[in-house]
Amino acid sequence: QVQLVESGGGLVQAGGSLRLSCAASGRIFSSYAMGWFRQAPGKEREFVAGISWSGGLHSTTYADSAKGRFTISRDNAKNTVYLQMNSLKPEDTAVYYCAAPFLRPGAPIPTMGGQVGYWGQGTQVTVSS
Repeated sequence: QVQLVESGGGLVQAGGSLRLSCAASGRIFSSYAMGWFRQAPGKEREFVAGISWSGGLHSTTYADSAKGRFTISRDNAKNTVYLQMNSLKPEDTAVYYCAAPFLRPGAPIPTMGGQVGYWGQGTQVTVSS
């Protein structure tokens, strides 16, 4: 079983920054890719960023809306994945969810909801104009 707990959300003005954290417990965190998704009111949940486990070298992938502004990283020693969000815009307002794939060897970075085996409870990010 895997538990994911997000933190770091809040209210920020446009142009500001926030860093989200996702603390994972349960299975071996460092062996699996992780991802961040978000869901705005009235919209479907969408992929934001993902990071592989790849030993000492991590590959990352981002949605177009996040490229150049958001950075995903992980600290396997702390069982934590982060999402640094800069230059925030009102359209970034959403509940942000940490996601882990189904725990199979070689499971890819989850970029679609169907690839997610575990969700966190979500953290609200509100960007005011």
